[in-house]
Amino acid sequence: MTPTLKSEYSTIATNNDPMSDALSKVPAVTLIFWLIKVAATTLGETAGDALSMSMNLGYIVSTAIFAVIFAIAVASQIKANSFNKWLYWATIIATTTLGTTIADYVTRSLGIGYAGGSALLIVLLAICLFAWQRTMGSIAVDSVSKPKAEVFYWTTIMFSQTLGTALGDWVADSKGMGYTTSAIIFGTLLTLIAIAHFTTKISKTLLFWSAFILTRPLGAVLGDFLDKPIDHGGLALSRFGASAALLVFIIACLLVFKQRASTKAH
Repeated sequence: MTPTLKSEYSTIATNNDPMSDALSKVPAVTLIFWLIKVAATTLGETAGDALSMSMNLGYIVSTAIFAVIFAIAVASQIKANSFNKWLYWATIIATTTLGTTIADYVTRSLGIGYAGGSALLIVLLAICLFAWQRTMGSIAVDSVSKPKAEVFYWTTIMFSQTLGTALGDWVADSKGMGYTTSAIIFGTLLTLIAIAHFTTKISKTLLFWSAFILTRPLGAVLGDFLDKPIDHGGLALSRFGASAALLVFIIACLLVFKQRASTKAH
C-alpha cells in the first residue's frame, strides 16, 4: 500500500471507528449545544449574583467558593476517560459562575471599569489561545483528551466566560444599551457567525471560538434582564428562582436530547 493510500485509509478508519469518539471529551456542536450554552451562561450570571449580592458574601468570598468548585470540576473532567455530558456541562457552569464573580470584582472592586476589565480580559484570553496554539499546535477542540490540552481548554473557557460578563455589562450599562437591546446585538452577532459558518470558508475554529465567547455576554445581559429591578430595565425576578428555572431547563435538555462526543474539528 502506497503512503498516500495508507494515509487515506487511516483517516477513513479513524472516522469510522466508534472508539474514536472516546478520544474526544467535548460534545459535538449542534443547536442543542448552543441552547444549553446560552442557558448555562445565563445561569452563571444569576447564580454568581445570588451568591455575591443576594447572600451578601461579596466578590472575593464568592470567587473563592466558585474557584474551589471550578478546580474540582476541571480535575474530574481531566480524570474522566471519555466524554460525559453531565460532567462537561457541570464544568461549564462552574466556569461561568466563577467568571461572573471574577469579572465583577475586577471591574467594580478594583475600579478599572467595564471597558478596562474587558480590555484586560481580551489580552489574557489572546495570550491563553496563543500559548495553546504554540504548545499543542492547534486550538481546535475536536480531540481534547490529553491533560495539557484540557488545561488550556478550560483556562480559555474560564477567561472567555469572565470576558463575556464584563463585555455584557459594558454594552448594557456603560453604553446605555439596556438589557433587551444588548441581547439583540449579541444575538445578531451570533446569527452572523452562524451564517458565516454555513456560507463561507472562514476557519471553523475561529468561528467556533467567536461564537463561544459571544454567548457569554448574551447570557450576562439575559441574566441581568431576569433579576435586575424593573426601574433598571429588568424583570426583578428572584436570583435563586431564576437560577433554579435555568438549571431545570439545562437538566431537561440533557435528559431529552442525546449528546455525543465531537468527531470533527471546531
